[in-house]
Amino acid sequence: MNKFNRKDLVQLVADGGHFSKKDARTAIDLVFAEIEKALFEGKEVNITNFGVFTPKTRQSRDGTHPKKHTRIKIAETRSIGFRLSKKIKNKLNK
Repeated sequence: MNKFNRKDLVQLVADGGHFSKKDARTAIDLVFAEIEKALFEGKEVNITNFGVFTPKTRQSRDGTHPKKHTRIKIAETRSIGFRLSKKIKNKLNK
């Protein structure tokens, strides 16, 4: 499996937009910081023709300890969901 990481993204943005790597890195960091901020505020982030990031909260619930078989309280957890846009999903499945 090939990987595409932040360093690769910075290089592509720098080359494609005729920016310095430093400027490209700053712009990318700003975009990700704003997405993160919106998600922490409970906002859905919709990037047209890419996808939708949605903050999700799983309510606290009762569970069973796997080794002791006693009742435990499982704390509320937060996570991020992502739904791919139809446009990209169609391209991916061609």
